[in-house]
Amino acid sequence: MNPVINNILNNIPKTVTNELFQTLFSNHSIKIERIISQGQCSPIENWYDQAQDEWIIVLEGQAELIFEHDSPIISLKSGDYLLILAHTKHRVHWTHPEIKTIWLAIHIFPTESDHE
Repeated sequence: MNPVINNILNNIPKTVTNELFQTLFSNHSIKIERIISQGQCSPIENWYDQAQDEWIIVLEGQAELIFEHDSPIISLKSGDYLLILAHTKHRVHWTHPEIKTIWLAIHIFPTESDHE
């Protein structure tokens, strides 16, 4: 079997009018996706409240996240990464409007052994 080699920085659209989510790999315990943003952010009243942990890294660009309960804004630039634990309410506060922000997000789903 010959492995198929892809590049996460290939096939970036010239314009991003809506945030773009692309699943690169998925199975019962993990989902890896590329997200491309350009000026998009979460609506103020919408908080992500995910059942899984999410590890994110900004590969290119700039973004800001905010967590519920008046936490400070988290500024992210190329190379910055963090782990967002399950049910930690957060939203994208800002992404750079003039350059694309390329994220890699790894969603780690709970398993039966996590509940023991």
